[in-house]
Amino acid sequence: MSNSEKLRHALASGIHRIGEIEIQTLASNAGFKLRHAADMTGGGGAAGAVLTIHTGPAAARDIASYAEDGSYRFLKAQCNLRRGWVMLLGSVADLRLALDQFYPACVGLWLAQRAGDLEVEHLRGKLQRQSGMYHRVRALSDAALQSMVPRICSPAIPCARRLLWQIDADTPLQPSAASRCSGIAEGIAADEAIPLLCREACNHFVAECLAAAKAAAAPQAD
Repeated sequence: MSNSEKLRHALASGIHRIGEIEIQTLASNAGFKLRHAADMTGGGGAAGAVLTIHTGPAAARDIASYAEDGSYRFLKAQCNLRRGWVMLLGSVADLRLALDQFYPACVGLWLAQRAGDLEVEHLRGKLQRQSGMYHRVRALSDAALQSMVPRICSPAIPCARRLLWQIDADTPLQPSAASRCSGIAEGIAADEAIPLLCREACNHFVAECLAAAKAAAAPQAD
C-alpha cells in the first residue's frame, strides 16, 4: 500500500488534524478540505469570516512561509500559521503534496513510525559529523547541550514537533517543555491527529550549537 493510500485510511479512521491544520474529507469522494483549525466554525476561531479559497495545493508553500505579521516562518512547525484560507484538494496525492508544504516530511515520518521503520539520529552523532567551521560543536558538553534544548526547541520559537532524539543513545533529554511536547495540538486526542515528529536536530539547532561553542571559546573579559 502506498503512503497516500495509508494516509487515506488514516483519515477514514478518524484522523483530522496535523499541527494547526484541520483536515476534512468531503463526501462522495469529492476530495479534501484544509483550513486553519482556529477558522473552523464553532472551534473558537473566526466563525463566519470570509476565507480565501484556494483550489489545489499550489498556495500551500506561500501560506506556510509567512506568518500573519509578515515574518518568515523559518521553522514550519512554528505555532504561527497564517489564518484566513481554505484549500480544496481533489485527490489524496494533492493532499500529500499540500501537507508536505505545510509540514515538510511529517506525514512520511509518522507513517514510518507507525510501521516501525523510523530511524532516529541522536544529537551527539549529528554533531560528530559536522566539519569545516562547524567542527567545534563536537566539543560541547552534554550539560551545555541539555541546557540548549528548552531554550531553542521550546518555548522561545515555539516549535511544535515532538523530539524523538536524545543527546545520545544512552543519555535522554532532561525533562522540559521541549522534551515533553507531544507534537499534537492541545485538546486533540492522540488517535485524531498526525503528530509533528522531529527525528534529528534541525539546522537551526546546529547553528545555535556553533554560536554556543564560539561563545565558550571566546576570551572572558576581566
